[in-house]
Amino acid sequence: MNFTKEPYIKVKDYSVSGEQFELLMDENLQLLKTYPQPALSDLPNYYESEDYISHTDNKRSLFEKVYHFIKRKAIRDKVSLIEYWSVEKGSVLDIGSGTGDFLAKAKQQNWKAVGMEPSDKAKALAKQKGICIIDTYPELEDHFFDVITMWHVLEHVPDLEFQIKELKRLLKPDGVIFIAVPNYKSYDANHYGKFWAAYDVPRHLWHFSKTAMEKLFAQENLKLKKVQPMWFDSFYVSLLSEKHKTGKMNPFRAFWIGLQSNLKGRKSLEYSSHIYIFKNS
Repeated sequence: MNFTKEPYIKVKDYSVSGEQFELLMDENLQLLKTYPQPALSDLPNYYESEDYISHTDNKRSLFEKVYHFIKRKAIRDKVSLIEYWSVEKGSVLDIGSGTGDFLAKAKQQNWKAVGMEPSDKAKALAKQKGICIIDTYPELEDHFFDVITMWHVLEHVPDLEFQIKELKRLLKPDGVIFIAVPNYKSYDANHYGKFWAAYDVPRHLWHFSKTAMEKLFAQENLKLKKVQPMWFDSFYVSLLSEKHKTGKMNPFRAFWIGLQSNLKGRKSLEYSSHIYIFKNS
């Protein structure tokens, strides 16, 4: 990877520290990197927030209730998606499994479900739902999983190239990988600029384009089969972006920008977030 010295954009951590970061561009990959990246020992400190919603089952506010309502539909859609692309219901590994809701639904649909999750709080909630949680990659056998998923997790991984190599190692020869990540080339990203909530520095260490995803995975002979939009992400991200920009969520304004992003995405094929589907080759 070869990143420019001049930043693509400068952004702030609005959730925890208030610190400023730069995003540097690899022109060939069209990949952005958060700079400076926190030391591994310091990274957990940036997740210490009651508002880090994916690590909790709380439904305290209207926002959290809406989030979890949409999340339930998204989980059903994700299970349907992996079943559509799979020859049979085998074993699924969800990396960054959070509180385990996706795996609980997959298990209910007769998948053999295994998760990996660094957050102790989220891990405990997943285990209460009967999910098997593995702590380290060496515990997992080569070419064992029919499906591997990373739902908004790849952007958090410190060693990107190692992560993709591990995905290749763990996947069966005919297996499928599903990766969901934000898209910094979307309309809502361009509209909100430095306030765009999906930059989420420094928790998001990488920021992907379609070019970056295809080229990075091709290095491990993982072939991109399809890219599809995550329609609800533009609304959720716009709500948070409005809060970063104005101090309030401004739901009507956020809904309008989210809708605009989806409508423009139908022409540009650049949505707020994408699901990338890769097959082993």
